Order: sequence, then C-alpha cells, then structure tokens
Amino acid sequence: MSANLDFIKSIYAAWETGDFSTADWADPEIDFEMVGGLTPGIWNGVAEMTEVWAGMLRAWEGLRAVPEELDGDRVLVYLRNEGRGKGSGIELHGISAKSANVFTVRGGKVTRLILYWDRARAIADLGLSEPQV
Repeated sequence: MSANLDFIKSIYAAWETGDFSTADWADPEIDFEMVGGLTPGIWNGVAEMTEVWAGMLRAWEGLRAVPEELDGDRVLVYLRNEGRGKGSGIELHGISAKSANVFTVRGGKVTRLILYWDRARAIADLGLSEPQV
C-alpha cells in the first residue's frame, strides 16, 4: 500500500468517528471544492475550507464519512455519508448517500480535496469506469 493511501486512511480514521476537529493534514493553501450538494463551490486555504465545512457540520448531527474503497494514485475514496439532519431529522444512512472524495497529496499534505456528493459525477469527471460493488 502506498504512503498516500496510508495517509488518507489516517484522516478517515478520525472522520469515521465523526471527529472533524483538525485540519493538520491539509496544506495551508489547500484547494477545496464541493461538487453538487447544497453549497457547491471552490475555496482556497485552510481558513476558507474550515468555514465552509463547519457550516455543513452545523446542519447535521452525527455526520460521519465512512470510506468504502480506496483506489489509485490520485487517492479516490468512495464513501457513504451517515448522520441526521438537525432541522429535518432525515437519516442519511437510510438514503445511503454514496459520494466520492478525490485527494491530491504532495509533500505529506493534502493540496487539493474535491468532495463529490454524487459518486457517478466523480467517476465521469475522472474518466473512470463504475466500480463493481
């Protein structure tokens, strides 16, 4: 297993338990993008990423990122999101939101992170084939 995969798995070890409290894994000038969802956009730097992500976290209770598969040098993570909407009470686990994250790692830090709320969109954007799950 590559060092980059091990590094990303260490990030998800915290995220799987709902701990999003640190961004020490991120390059200070990280490019952060959300494709789809309620707040699509592109932000730069840890401060902007933290602000946007904190807004997302405030809308959910018990939000967890649960990776399903790690694949390739680009560090593509297929995952499902779990949690409950604070206002709506909607359980993400019940609708099995399948998404994907794409990490770019350089010099031991994540320099780019793209969150895709629709896994099929990530697969299409990357020119990959649908995984056989």
